Amino acid sequence: MLETSARLLKLLSLLQVRRDWPGRELAARLGVDVRTVRRDVDKLRSLGYPVNAAPGVAGGYQLGAGAELPPLLLDDDEAVAVAVGLRTAANGTVSGIEETSVRALAKLEQVLPARLRRRVNALQEHTVSLAPAVATVDPRTLTVIAGACRDHQRLRFAYAGREGATKRHVEPLGLAHTGRRWYLVAWDVDKGDWRTFRVDRIPEEPTQGARFTPREPPAEDLASYVSRQLTVAPYTYRAELVMHAPLEEVELRTSRTSVHLERIDDRTTLLTVGSPSLEELGLWIGLIGIDFDVRDPPELAEHLRVLGERFLNAATSGRGPGGTPPRR
Repeated sequence: MLETSARLLKLLSLLQVRRDWPGRELAARLGVDVRTVRRDVDKLRSLGYPVNAAPGVAGGYQLGAGAELPPLLLDDDEAVAVAVGLRTAANGTVSGIEETSVRALAKLEQVLPARLRRRVNALQEHTVSLAPAVATVDPRTLTVIAGACRDHQRLRFAYAGREGATKRHVEPLGLAHTGRRWYLVAWDVDKGDWRTFRVDRIPEEPTQGARFTPREPPAEDLASYVSRQLTVAPYTYRAELVMHAPLEEVELRTSRTSVHLERIDDRTTLLTVGSPSLEELGLWIGLIGIDFDVRDPPELAEHLRVLGERFLNAATSGRGPGGTPPRR
């Protein structure tokens, strides 16, 4: 009986990990035959778990949605990861999720073994957050947007953008999270182009509309596309620099939310960045501390030449403050 109970728990755990399981694969994982898997599935159903089955060669088993949330089966590392994630969410960027995260964490810690509670508490007690305050978003807004992305439904919402409050009608593609903010990438129906929206600037829950046929996305990699939009689109100047260092080294000296990086080869990286002025851009580039070539724009190269001559003259003039020669 103990062996059967342990097998049922393992079967339930497997069904929770993946959406579809062929019967033969489940049997191999459990070390039993297919007939035993069928009996175990029937036992799970008798306990109230909605396990769906599809016949045929391509068929298999799937844990369906039930009236109640089934218990989750987590190994040690998974349990610690969930606990730490809930504690982090208590100070996260999703408005209103803090209290919910604390309640869920309290329930989880009640059933954590003592050895795991010590691991979670040690990490929490000896970790401090230096994250700055950022705008939060309504979790309901996020779930509505995510559902519309999944189901290909149009959205209508008010948007507080740089040009003021506007009404937007979009075909949502996906959400991106930078660690500080949430962004929605969507086709703007009225403007006839792709747009990136800050979700915290959507003050009310969007309204879902009719279904649409998905368009060809603006890029294969959504994260890379959002990175490029955030680092270039809002600024007057767009600079492309060939950095004489591997991509990994450039990543360590820059922020992915302020620049867009592409590997050229093992020794060079293409860096794209935006700036409101050439002066700010020139100083920022110098602070990176990596040799580079300017690919674009030409006026940046000229600005850096003038700036370099000014610095060189200051370093070699041999004069002290006020233009007087330094004391010997």
